[in-house]
Amino acid sequence: MRGGRLAAIWARIVRVLAPKSRRVDPVAAARAEAQLARDRLRDAIEAIPEGVVFLDAEGRYILWNRRYAEIYHRSADLFRPGTKLIDTLREGVRRGDYPAAIGREEAWLAERQAMLAAGAGERHEQQLADGRWLMIEDRRTSEGGSIGLRVDITALKAQAEALHEALARAEAASRAKSEFLADMSHELRTPLNGVSGLAQALEATQLDPEQASLVGEIRASAAELERLVHGLLDYGESGDARPPTPPSGGAPGPFRVLVADDNPTNRKVIELMLSAAGAQPTCVEDGRQALEAWQAGAYDVVLMDLRMPVMDGLTAIRSIREAEAASGRRRTPIVVLSANTSPQDRGASAAAGADGHIGKPVQAQDLLAALTGALAA
Repeated sequence: MRGGRLAAIWARIVRVLAPKSRRVDPVAAARAEAQLARDRLRDAIEAIPEGVVFLDAEGRYILWNRRYAEIYHRSADLFRPGTKLIDTLREGVRRGDYPAAIGREEAWLAERQAMLAAGAGERHEQQLADGRWLMIEDRRTSEGGSIGLRVDITALKAQAEALHEALARAEAASRAKSEFLADMSHELRTPLNGVSGLAQALEATQLDPEQASLVGEIRASAAELERLVHGLLDYGESGDARPPTPPSGGAPGPFRVLVADDNPTNRKVIELMLSAAGAQPTCVEDGRQALEAWQAGAYDVVLMDLRMPVMDGLTAIRSIREAEAASGRRRTPIVVLSANTSPQDRGASAAAGADGHIGKPVQAQDLLAALTGALAA
């Protein structure tokens, strides 16, 4: 009796619980999957060192990373999903956040609206009220929205200005040196001609052997001095034709840079940094393409990732160095850009033939410093 009662209770429990254990809410599952995808996307864009913003087809905010909010900290209180970016720009103009808009507010907003609508990836610079400069690029997505990239190029602008001034000073110093050498050589050649002429006149007179020997030595010394002065004159006159050696602390542009990286976002960030510095970047996706591009063109510097498909960076570096040795071609500076930054990785880069090694995420000032060092080596 007791056993039958227990069996009945157990069967009732099973009937109550079993449907619940098998019940799956498809809406809740879809929401969970969507939230997981959104969390992964946010984690990905937060790892990018530059400002990133996603807009929908109407130009409304969908998602942005912390760096984007830091860059536009004066307007960050306006950022909300569903708010139009052009409306935040309009409020920023009212607050005086954009110096270029002062006095032409509506025209400035219309230009920015046109750029956002085009989404063609056209780059332009933007100055903020706190004095910082940004490189801006907006690209249309396949769904009709857009992805915006914001790179702070304030340091690059300052370095470029300092470089321009330093280069101008170097060129002025080179011209002054050339003019001085030319003037000095001309001034020296006049008395040397007199000495040489007098020595020749003495040779035509009656001289005893000792006098003739002394005149011969005078003429020989005058001829040697004249050769030196002529060389000095040639050096001085050709000095203006040769570009001066770039001063330390900057990498003058334009100069051609080959960038090898299999990650499109990394390529885009490096390309923006290089463009802001006045360089002319060419980007490829793997080591094999880097080797082929190097063989086909003349590049001032190569920036090489290590982990790439088809051919890794170390193999590509070794192949370039072997080709240089075999052909006698000028040595091209190579700087590694890699997330692998251990002493072993840096040692492997140097052993392969790299001239520098920068860890990711790459900072603009570190990249410019590495380029300067490679070009000056």
